[in-house]
Amino acid sequence: MLQVMFLVVLALIWIIFASIQDLKKREVANWISFSLIIFALAFRFFYSLFFGANYGFAFFYQGLIGLGIFIILGNLFYYGRIFAGGDAKLMMAMGAILPFSESFYTNLKIFILFFVIFFFVGAFYGFIISIILSLKNFKKFRKEFSKQITKNKKIVCLLMVVGIIFMVLGFIECILFIVGIFIFILPYFYIYAKSVEESCMVKKIKTIQLAEGDWLCHGLKIGRKFIKPTWNGVSKEEIRIIKKKYKETKIKQGIPFVPVFLISFAILVLLYFLKIELWNLFEIFGF
Repeated sequence: MLQVMFLVVLALIWIIFASIQDLKKREVANWISFSLIIFALAFRFFYSLFFGANYGFAFFYQGLIGLGIFIILGNLFYYGRIFAGGDAKLMMAMGAILPFSESFYTNLKIFILFFVIFFFVGAFYGFIISIILSLKNFKKFRKEFSKQITKNKKIVCLLMVVGIIFMVLGFIECILFIVGIFIFILPYFYIYAKSVEESCMVKKIKTIQLAEGDWLCHGLKIGRKFIKPTWNGVSKEEIRIIKKKYKETKIKQGIPFVPVFLISFAILVLLYFLKIELWNLFEIFGF
């Protein structure tokens, strides 16, 4: 149990530091995630070497397996445009931390529970942050919301009609009524999210402040070269070129998401050590 407590404390220190950096700079330095991986695996190796009489190097191997699984997941989230690069690398580092047991089966349950918690915490966190941003920039948000409603008027009307049809069919089959409600409100969720993004997350900065990985709001034409906004953000070479022609530009800022890792990991640890009922749900469903 002491080895698990060491990994928990190690991860909490690193994730707290990463959260502070993300809140301040909207980025997480690569060395934070990579050093967490190195320290976690090094501890697992030496613990297995000196104290692994009963399980051999299983504690170390499970860390490697977890890292491999989370590298795959981190890349899926990154290339699926769910995570930015810093978030994806921190997710990979969690793979070296989360295998608390020498049993792969137990660790698999920990992984699943972590992602369930992560999903719900992330959804709630994103919703709260979006509300705060929309209230903070209410005039801009209201203007952009009206603009998006007008721009997507045909799609909104179409989905509302489809939603109403499904709700009417719900008198025959109850599940269709729920589907109809979802279809009816779906365009408004999209327009709300798009309005928050365009009105609250776009910032004009001087080009001398551009950093590698920043997301351009619009493409920039420089002579014959056209620099497009990409998920990877601007490169050092592109920044050098942009600075020659433009004094200012607009960039999109993402929501600092690392605090979701911190909250989710803290909840997981609480459930694990205190054996709270949610953890025991696996036993109820026969896992």
